[in-house]
Amino acid sequence: MYILKEAFYSLQGEGAQTGRPAIFCRFSGCNLWNGKESSRNNAICNFCDTDIIGSDGINGGKFKNDAQLVSHILNLWPDSDTPAYIIFTGGEPALQITQSLIDLFKSKNCILAIETNGTIPLPQNIDWVCVSPKGKSEVILSNCNELKLVYPQVDALPARFETIKADYYFISPKNPLGTNSIISNENSSLTQCLQYCLDNPKWRLSLQTHKILNID
Repeated sequence: MYILKEAFYSLQGEGAQTGRPAIFCRFSGCNLWNGKESSRNNAICNFCDTDIIGSDGINGGKFKNDAQLVSHILNLWPDSDTPAYIIFTGGEPALQITQSLIDLFKSKNCILAIETNGTIPLPQNIDWVCVSPKGKSEVILSNCNELKLVYPQVDALPARFETIKADYYFISPKNPLGTNSIISNENSSLTQCLQYCLDNPKWRLSLQTHKILNID
């Protein structure tokens, strides 16, 4: 059974695929935080701003098998002549996705992406892998298309992850919880990200443009 928090059609808001139309398939649950505010301070990822509990989101639910989930997701894609671009996210989607699910999506000519914390092995044949390390957690993936690091994190400095082979290295400013002030003067994380990129040109700045534009 798959537990889907929500699924929705929107534009990718960050990283190398910014602006690309996609179906976001957000799975419930994560191995670095249980989603409960009472345990946030002790979580490995204590700055998460996403509701990852249950299946009460937009087009969420429980799906008994691969075919049910694939059918549900593909119904959100508006153009039958263009391959569906699907982003598995969470929470931590690697807790739930299976090789059989990937294979079924691929048989439908889908282009698949995943946003993962990199601590769990992935099925094969995912077209675009974005690894976003969190805190003290051990990243076991050695290759990805883009490495996107929320910055600053005391236990996750950018240099620690430069041994991971990636096509792109991004840092993204940490957004104060409960706000939408990514580009405000009050967000010191943005200032730190700007300076880090200037001092370390291997890294590029990634902004959460979906928050700036106030879209899903």
